[in-house]
Order: sequence, then structure tokens, then C-alpha cells
Amino acid sequence: MVRRPVAWAVALVLFAEALGVAALNWFLGVVVDRQDMSLAGLDPHVMAVSSKTGGIVFGLYFALCGLVALLVAVRDRAPAGLGRVLLISAAVVHGLLGAVAWGLVGPTAFLVVVAALGLVVLLLMTYDHRPEEPAGAGPGPEDGAGSPVTPPAAPTAP
Repeated sequence: MVRRPVAWAVALVLFAEALGVAALNWFLGVVVDRQDMSLAGLDPHVMAVSSKTGGIVFGLYFALCGLVALLVAVRDRAPAGLGRVLLISAAVVHGLLGAVAWGLVGPTAFLVVVAALGLVVLLLMTYDHRPEEPAGAGPGPEDGAGSPVTPPAAPTAP
């Protein structure tokens, strides 16, 4: 089945992104701190600390999303609750980053971010149903549940 390799790939990509985002923001913070120049009256030290803090927070966010994907790969079960919300938010963040990357960096960065977006969405879609039952299975008319489009059975007199 293709589900486990996708989950492993998503975990690897998200961990790499976590490290890359944290390192890039830390580097930018060091550059701003060493330039010692003000931008529109802002304190350079505050800008450097903000960049480093933002990099750590964003890196931890991607690492947490990578941990969710890693747990999905190890357990071979769909993410539930907060894990699913984290992966959906990671997909939204990648969509926004893709739009920004196209405008500011170029098509190559856009394609890299969209590839990560595609992997996260693929992970969410491949684990959409429970693994113990085939897709489309559920209680049917033989179980007494009926289908959602048929009216319920009429009550009978005792």
C-alpha cells in the first residue's frame, strides 16, 4: 500500500522544513543584529530577537507537524483530533507560503513548497477512511440502518 511511504516522506519533509526555517530565521536575525541599522525607527536588537524567536516558534510548529506525520507512519492509522488539525493547518500554511514564494522568490521555490503541500494533502487523503474497513463500507440495509437517501421504516402497530 502507498500510505506508509507517503507518511514517512511527509515526516521527513516537515522535519527538514522545521530545521531549514529555524536556521534561516536565525541567520537573518544574526545579519540584522550585526548590521546595527534601524529600519523605520525600529531597534535592530528587537528585530533580531523577533526574527530568531519567530524562527524557533515556526520551526517547532513544523517539527510538531512532522511528529504527527511520523506517528501516522509508525501506527499506520489516520491522524485524529489535534493531529489532523495540525496537518490541515500545515497544508494551509504551505498554500500561503507557495503564493508568497511565487511572488517574492520565483517559480522554483513555489514548486518546492507546492510539492510539500501536495505530500501533506496526499497524507490526509490516503488516511481518509478507517483501515479495517474498505472505502465506502458501512452499515447497510442488511444491518437495519438503511441508506441515507431512503426514508425510515414506518412504525408498526403492536
